Amino acid sequence: MSSDAELTELALFDLARLVSVESPSGDVAAITRSAEAVAGLIAEWLGRPAALVDGPVGPHVHWSGGGTPRVLVLGHHDTVFPIGTLAARPFNVDNGHATGPGVFDMKAGIVQAIHAVASLDDASGVELLFSSDEEIGSDTSRALIEERALACGAVLVLEPSADGGALKTGRKGVGTFEVVVHGRAAHAGLEPEKGVNALIEASHQVLAIAGLGSPEHGTTVTPTVASAGTVENVVPAEARIKVDVRVQEQGEKERIEAAMAGLTTVDPDATIEVKGAINRPPMPESASAALLPLALRLDSSIVGVAVGGGSDGNFTAAVGVPTLDGLGAVGGGAHSDREYVEVAMIPSRIRLLAGLLRQLCVADPPT
Repeated sequence: MSSDAELTELALFDLARLVSVESPSGDVAAITRSAEAVAGLIAEWLGRPAALVDGPVGPHVHWSGGGTPRVLVLGHHDTVFPIGTLAARPFNVDNGHATGPGVFDMKAGIVQAIHAVASLDDASGVELLFSSDEEIGSDTSRALIEERALACGAVLVLEPSADGGALKTGRKGVGTFEVVVHGRAAHAGLEPEKGVNALIEASHQVLAIAGLGSPEHGTTVTPTVASAGTVENVVPAEARIKVDVRVQEQGEKERIEAAMAGLTTVDPDATIEVKGAINRPPMPESASAALLPLALRLDSSIVGVAVGGGSDGNFTAAVGVPTLDGLGAVGGGAHSDREYVEVAMIPSRIRLLAGLLRQLCVADPPT
């Protein structure tokens, strides 16, 4: 493997190329350009072409090193930033930090993975899968992710590290709900009593929903976005509430989904409909029990932590495949204009991933 200085220079050059191709989730044209850029980088470094797997929201990128599948390196190439963000915040390296839209979550992880695989004498048994819709729930990639995880028997997830470079050994399950309140419009000054105020009803629902959380079980239920009404002199006929849900224990998924479905109105003349579900099951810390020791063999200072956010590792853990997450870039500020990657950590993360791949490709799959 190259020296740290050489690895850093090469990785930054490739990272600039990927960050400079914007890839907002759901923009099929942009995601297609991004998939082609990732596939081009793979072909340059790994010598074997990647397959672009078409999907409704753009292509996923899948590559195989051949031989019997042993380990899936899992990531995503979509980001949360809209087209135009790059013009305002182009890729840059300054004071030890690489910045730009999607640099931390997770284009640096993709680059590190490609360079890690390129450093192997034999990449047989290794697969790479970069999905196009992780940031919007992985609806079009979930089946492919689960299929390749089961085929390989072990999964290394390229989501960014936790604070200080910690690996992610457990994750909460994640879901989003939308509650739509239907009322009846009326003139707010002349005859408000003839209306059914959806905003007032939504206020009751927000309080009821917020009470569904259970700190003792690690469950959070958080109303996050609300909208209602059209103009100031009309009783609002409709209101909408978005709700973020995180669950740590499997039984809590069923409890929260049943509670959300069972919401009832305070005003008998109002009606509500509830959309959504907890689509990412919890990733228990037991999922990483067979893989974390392999990382510790390579670096005894590594720590693993459980986190609240979800990833595609939730899916692979739920189907019973050993999964270790947080193997991507070290940095911070995910999903914000402050995101950055610590440049000095890039070589060590490449070496860590390469070391894990070597162990997994010569041993029996972990259980």
